[in-house]
Amino acid sequence: MSEQRAHEPDAVHTADTGRAAPVVPETVGVYGGGRMGAGIAHAFASAGARVIIIENTEETVAAAKERIDASIEKSASKGLEVKGSVEVVRDPTLLDQALLVVEAVPEIVELKQEILAAIAKHAPAASIATNTSALSIDELAAALPRPQALIGLHFFNPVPVSDLVEVVVGTHTRPELVDVAKSWVEGLGKTAITVKDSPGFASSRLGVALALEAVRMVEEGVASAEDIDNAMTLGYRHPAGPLKTTDIVGLDIRLGIAEHLEAELGPRFTPPQLLKDKVDAGQLGRKSGQGFYTW
Repeated sequence: MSEQRAHEPDAVHTADTGRAAPVVPETVGVYGGGRMGAGIAHAFASAGARVIIIENTEETVAAAKERIDASIEKSASKGLEVKGSVEVVRDPTLLDQALLVVEAVPEIVELKQEILAAIAKHAPAASIATNTSALSIDELAAALPRPQALIGLHFFNPVPVSDLVEVVVGTHTRPELVDVAKSWVEGLGKTAITVKDSPGFASSRLGVALALEAVRMVEEGVASAEDIDNAMTLGYRHPAGPLKTTDIVGLDIRLGIAEHLEAELGPRFTPPQLLKDKVDAGQLGRKSGQGFYTW
């Protein structure tokens, strides 16, 4: 595919069969170099893309570089090759070189809308993806002059080794973009599931529902966190229990999603008091060293 074709407005790159080949874009932008953004960048670089991460300050640029270097070194120690490259910069005008730009900033509607608008300004011909786990694609797309260019790509942590990407389709998302986004996911060696824009999509809605019930069971003294998790890992063959997964995701993130789902879907997603208390106490899970487990 040529750079000229790639930069035509709303261009979608499909094979003659009408289905996109399982390859990744030549150049990918990632706005936000935190844990998820760094992981997304690593995944695309591993598949051969040149990745440009945008950060706002010298301090966050340095932190993102450190995350990327550590992630790539970990892959190299396992004999996994990174075929592409990653650079971390502060200049968002470089996003004009990207065929795809992924927004990967915290789950705050106003912040995401601000960043998406900036991406649209600096990369007016690129396809844009948001890595939200629960927020409405349509609400986020309202910040864009081309809402049809936005799609949800919900990656899972840790991104480089996760197998799933949730492709979330907004009301205005172009159907052709859905096909090509699924092709990009295949190019990363991952599996795509397609979900329409709805509260919590599929994965967060189901995952949070299970996690909230597990927290309630701890709160009620039904069983210990370890035994509840063992019920799901040994009894249902889940790779990790709902409470350990909550620790890995972050209790604050799970609480935020639960509150969003409660507002959208009703009281069945009301977060337990125990979850609120742990977040208030700074027990956020793995990233703080203490959650339902000690890390």
